[in-house]
Amino acid sequence: MQRLDGGSAVPAPLRGAIVALGNFDGFHRGHQAVVGRAIDRARAEDRPAIVATFDPHPVRLFQPDAPPFRLTSLDQRQRLFAAAGADAMLVFHFDRALAGLTARAFAQERLVDAIGAGGVVTGADFTFGKGRDGDVAVLAALGGELGFSADVVHPVSDHGDVISSSRIREHLIAGEPREAAALLTRPFAIEGVVEHGAKLGRILGYPTANLSLGSYLRPRYGIYAVTGRLPDGRVLRGVANLGVRPTIAGQATELLEPYFFDLDGDLYGQMIEVALIEFLRAEAKFDGLEALKAQMARDCDTARAILSGL
Repeated sequence: MQRLDGGSAVPAPLRGAIVALGNFDGFHRGHQAVVGRAIDRARAEDRPAIVATFDPHPVRLFQPDAPPFRLTSLDQRQRLFAAAGADAMLVFHFDRALAGLTARAFAQERLVDAIGAGGVVTGADFTFGKGRDGDVAVLAALGGELGFSADVVHPVSDHGDVISSSRIREHLIAGEPREAAALLTRPFAIEGVVEHGAKLGRILGYPTANLSLGSYLRPRYGIYAVTGRLPDGRVLRGVANLGVRPTIAGQATELLEPYFFDLDGDLYGQMIEVALIEFLRAEAKFDGLEALKAQMARDCDTARAILSGL
């Protein structure tokens, strides 16, 4: 699957594409419906299918001090879009120049001139253009004038409530990864390069792979049953601490620290993806390392039981 720069003209074989347009952070069931409609239309009309997203998220430009909130990285989105059947992911770099384009200018310059879009599919709440002067009605009117169709996908509901990235974030912050996974159609996962740490886990008999949380949303601090996907495709089961390890003096850096049950060797420098399956307990401060080690053994037993059914 190709990754395209939204500021440049797309390659000739991809011109005339049906474009799914949105941020798609999380790529939850509602986002999947939008992208699915675009892909279905593309196949029916013998056109390419492009999923267009924005990076960084517009919130990061307008509210630079907002706490981390991302649910997916670009690499994760690319894999998800490819699995859905898209031919390419196009990334609009969201900066002041893009934010300053009017709805008409965005449609003309980015959708028509750069992509030659044959059609655009969005969610019903999609807005675009300087000051959000464009919505789905404006997009449809511009499409009629500029030569592309505009298709709107209505929100997807779960038990009467609209599925949204905000709902997913609320579940994760509450320590409810299974509820979040039901809306995502997969577990929430953090991807990163394994870093060197203090190696305390190795001393305790539970060597961990340390991942920075970066721009990801901070789920509830605590201990989780997890799975890990390694670069070679293997999926391992384990238990992870997400937070700041209150028992360890001087530890204030937020980390995700998975311990994988059946791993032989280390993962330093490798890119891995860790999925949160179930919240086990909150972080706690223990009276010494022996008490911590005993609790870690209990956490491993609990996680093994939970993950045995996967």
